[in-house]
Amino acid sequence: MVLKEGKKAPDFALNDWKGDVFKLYDSTSNYTIVYFYPKDSTPGCTIEANEFSGVLSEFKKLGVAVIGISGGDEKSKKKFCEKNELHVTLLSDQEFKVCNNYKVYGEKKFMGRKYQGIFRVTYVLDNDKKILKIYDNVSATGHAQEVLDYIKGLS
Repeated sequence: MVLKEGKKAPDFALNDWKGDVFKLYDSTSNYTIVYFYPKDSTPGCTIEANEFSGVLSEFKKLGVAVIGISGGDEKSKKKFCEKNELHVTLLSDQEFKVCNNYKVYGEKKFMGRKYQGIFRVTYVLDNDKKILKIYDNVSATGHAQEVLDYIKGLS
């Protein structure tokens, strides 16, 4: 069960692949997109990250920060970003604390196997870090444009 629209998003501070710390509540963007993805360098996650990178300049023009979060360490994020020429900020949540706070970590099933993992969920936050919209059970293809269109509709 994800968080609720209209509520404040939990604050967090996580490292990107360069070792720089991103603190949600320090962000001064008009809007912040926080998207959770299962794992670096997997097909769906690569599509999603590439699509967000592809429209990042449009998000920036609207004063929107785009943040991707998954497990994996800084080295994994660096390899993922460099290999795919990604420009979005990807943060490492190795202990899944932020994922748990955002209710996007839990039991998943694949080919009859159960395991713990990150669900593909996106939160759109306003500048006060209030949750405006939640995209649950996201399809990687076309998602970045869907979120961009939503943001444009807010203006």
